[in-house]
Amino acid sequence: MRIRTALIPVALLAAAAAGGIGWSQSTPSLNARMAGDISPVHDPAIQKQGDTYYLFSTSQEHEGKGLIHVRTSKDLANWTRAAPVFAAMPGWAREAVPGTRGIWAPDISRTGGEYRLYYSVSTFGKNRSAIGLATSPSLEKPVWTDKGAVMRSDSRDDFNAIDPNVFDDAEGRQWMVFGSFWTGIKMVRLDPATGMRSAEDGRIHSLARRRSPGAVEAPFVIRRGGYYYLFVSFDFCCRGAKSSYYTVVGRSEAPTGPYRDREGRDMMDGGGFPVLHASLDDTGRFVGPGHPAILAESGRHFIVYHAYDVQKDGAPTLRIQPLGWSSDGWPVAL
Repeated sequence: MRIRTALIPVALLAAAAAGGIGWSQSTPSLNARMAGDISPVHDPAIQKQGDTYYLFSTSQEHEGKGLIHVRTSKDLANWTRAAPVFAAMPGWAREAVPGTRGIWAPDISRTGGEYRLYYSVSTFGKNRSAIGLATSPSLEKPVWTDKGAVMRSDSRDDFNAIDPNVFDDAEGRQWMVFGSFWTGIKMVRLDPATGMRSAEDGRIHSLARRRSPGAVEAPFVIRRGGYYYLFVSFDFCCRGAKSSYYTVVGRSEAPTGPYRDREGRDMMDGGGFPVLHASLDDTGRFVGPGHPAILAESGRHFIVYHAYDVQKDGAPTLRIQPLGWSSDGWPVAL
């Protein structure tokens, strides 16, 4: 899908107006109040326990301070660093993916009285990758137990087992979406009792893809109003101020798809309705907005993502915006 950048704000603001969302230029900006330890943040995942928000993000060994960095906040605006999930790389991960030097793209959820943190192990540009799982009974005083690999891929596969996100469907089944480049976004069924892959359904479903170079990754699915919404990121991250990342969405009445955008284009053919794009930042300061997580709280939604700060040498920085909905049921970042 090719998008003329100048047209994106018009399309999105028209959708907001059509939906009577109540957005205006005078609405206080959460991002304008963002402070504390908000950079470097890549690939954020978020969960609330009690009155505290917990943010998990990608980490590299050379950054120090452990692996899978954690931050906390009471108000979504002021963030403080907490203890990391791992002091060092799990042994199984280093063996499964030789050369790995970091843990990427965590996903956090709560199932069966425990918090489940899925995470990615890989090396840049290769699909010898794995998705692992760690659990804890609490986030306030976490005791993380690593459960090992949930999903793996290698050069024999046409997918890349990174960027996990877990969700439940309307029938109580649990799914994990994942994928980066190669043949796009995939999905497998999980066993809610264990958090591992389902023994009764081993199929790998295809949800979204793009033509070569196949720049689609970072899936996140939510269920709202009879639809499943699939958010993904297009184009290229991790290039600082030159990053071209942006985020789109499609929806389906079934968790397995097909997912289509607002114009009816199938996401398996590169479709996607834009939600985040550098052209939507009036200041021109933040580029490459992507790898979102959606926080649902008391009937409201927030889109949590990273973008690159051109005023700070392209530093990856935490960003959060309210998510509104148009009258025809499409999300708009406000």
